[in-house]
Amino acid sequence: MHYLKKIILLGLVLFFSTTTIVPASDLDPFTGHKGVLKIAGGTAHIPVMKEAAKIIMTEHPDIRITIAGGGSGVGIKQVGEGIINIGNAGRKATDEEISTYGLHMVKWAVDGVGAVVNPKNSVTSLSSQQLQDIFSGKITSWKEIGGEDREINLYDRDAASGTRAVFWKKALKKAEVSKNANIVVSNGAMKTAIAGDPYGIGYVSVGHINSMVTPVALDGVTPTLDTVKDGSFGVARGLYSLTKGEPVGLPKLFLDFLLSTMGQKIAVDKGFISVK
Repeated sequence: MHYLKKIILLGLVLFFSTTTIVPASDLDPFTGHKGVLKIAGGTAHIPVMKEAAKIIMTEHPDIRITIAGGGSGVGIKQVGEGIINIGNAGRKATDEEISTYGLHMVKWAVDGVGAVVNPKNSVTSLSSQQLQDIFSGKITSWKEIGGEDREINLYDRDAASGTRAVFWKKALKKAEVSKNANIVVSNGAMKTAIAGDPYGIGYVSVGHINSMVTPVALDGVTPTLDTVKDGSFGVARGLYSLTKGEPVGLPKLFLDFLLSTMGQKIAVDKGFISVK
């Protein structure tokens, strides 16, 4: 009898182990679809967009996805004008933009924006007022804030940048930015510029901070994923993707994928915070 119970138990184990219900893949909805999906806009989004596109196109080769930058303003304008299918923005579209273009907006991740300096720079902490005075041009030498007796080189983004919008609003408190600042076109370009300039200061998406640059603590709080997530570092924004009208077809499938388990994992792996 004891032996028989063992046989029955073993049979049950084998049954359930071989009949486990496997959830449908997040890529299954793309089955049977084909065509070209054009995406452009915010540069902070690009690492996630490229990885998602690569995974989708590998599994479904009849689908082609193109990714371009240009900044949040470009993403909103181009999707509104029908030039692209999905526009990326590191800020919410304004009421005017939404009404003008009939935009539909999806938030799929949260990101912080932090000031960064060259790793050789000894100044790694600033007050909000010091940061504002640096970017306005009132403080012009690192010596004034405990560093070397060298001129501060400012690096800024263009007006179309969503990264700039959140940094200007929440870190600089909408203070004036010096016209002497060097303008760079993306998070990647900003990192490269600061990495090559021992006396430069700029800002990047927290998800882009790595050994190339040193994050600057603001009022004692260092910009990291953890401090953005717990709210102690307040210079943060949502990452959005927009369509003209309610998304259908490939644009809808792509946006659904960004919000899927696999899509959210990609966002986290690329240094962002999941919205789930």
